[in-house]
Amino acid sequence: MPEVLFSVEPPLAFLTFNRPAARNALTWAMYDGLVDACETVDARADLRVLIIRGAGQSFAAGTDISQFTTLKSPEDGIAYERRLDDVIDRLDKVTKTTIAQVEGVAAGGGCAIAFTCDLRVCSPGARFGVPVARTLGNCLSAANTSRMMDVLGVARFREMMLTARLMTADELTPAGLVAQIADADRIDAATRELALSVAAHAPLTIAATKEMIRRVREDRRLAPERGDDLVGRCYGSADFREGVSAFLSKRAPRWTGA
Repeated sequence: MPEVLFSVEPPLAFLTFNRPAARNALTWAMYDGLVDACETVDARADLRVLIIRGAGQSFAAGTDISQFTTLKSPEDGIAYERRLDDVIDRLDKVTKTTIAQVEGVAAGGGCAIAFTCDLRVCSPGARFGVPVARTLGNCLSAANTSRMMDVLGVARFREMMLTARLMTADELTPAGLVAQIADADRIDAATRELALSVAAHAPLTIAATKEMIRRVREDRRLAPERGDDLVGRCYGSADFREGVSAFLSKRAPRWTGA
C-alpha cells in the first residue's frame, strides 16, 4: 500500500500518513510525499486548506529508526537534519492554512510536523513530544529548535525535551496550542468544520498573515551552521549508535556520555 495518501475535495486537501502497523513512522518517501502535497496545494487556487493526519491509531511516531542505521558520522547527522529542515521549512511556507488532525502519538518528526501546522485538532488521547534524550541520544537542528520554542515557549519546550515525556492535548490546550479536542468518532467532522470555516476567509489575508508570521520568526532564527557542532556531536557519538541499536533491539539504552 502507498505510504502516503493524498486526496482533494476542494477547497480542502487531505494528506494521510499510511503506515498504521508502524504507527506511521516516517520514511523519506513519506516526507517527500508531504513536500509534494505542499507543492500541489500551493499550485491550485481551488485548494484553501491542507489537512494532515495519520491512518490508524497514531499521527506519526517520528522518523523510522531503521533509517538511522546508515548515519555513521557527525556529517551524516548534520546532512539528515538539513534534509529534515527542508521538509519542515516547505510545510512552514505553504501559503494556505494547514491543520494537523492528531490522534494518538505525534513524536519526533511527527511532532515537528504537527507544531509547524497552523492549527491542531486532537483526540483526547493525543500526545506530543521529542523523547530523544530517553531513546536515541540525538538532538534537534537549530531551525527546529527555534520553531518549536516559538510555538511552545521556552519553559514548555525545555520541559518537553529534558523530561523526554509526551505531553497530552489536555496539557497543551490551555496554552492555545490545540484549537479543539474531539472524540475519535467526531474528529473527522470537527476538523472538516474548522477547515471549511477557514477556507471561507479571504485567501490573500490568510497568505499575508502566514508569511508575516514566518518572516518575524525567521529573523529570530539561528543560521543552520550555528547548530552544526551540537548536532554533529550527538549524531557522531557512541551514545547515538547505542540508542539506535537499543531502540531496534527493544531494550533500554546504556548511556556513557561518549
